[in-house]
Amino acid sequence: MMKKHIFSALLLTGGYNIAMACDACKKKQAVVPGGLTHGRTPDSQWDYVIVLVMVVIVLLTLFYSVKWLIRPGEKSADHIKQFILNNSSYER
Repeated sequence: MMKKHIFSALLLTGGYNIAMACDACKKKQAVVPGGLTHGRTPDSQWDYVIVLVMVVIVLLTLFYSVKWLIRPGEKSADHIKQFILNNSSYER
């Protein structure tokens, strides 16, 4: 059990150094990424717009996934969930 924790800690700390930008990449980057990206820098302002739209889509997807997981909201009597839960021939 302890080996898993040590391995996880080493992986996280080593992965941080790999993912962060090196000094050469930091010099080429704009202020917005702040050294978070490694390699290619954005070519135009549209790159930032595309990334912003993707982030919004991911956050909305995450929000609605969690919301509908916690409170699905199917309350009608003819919903398939009610058929399965109330069916007496259904064996567990």
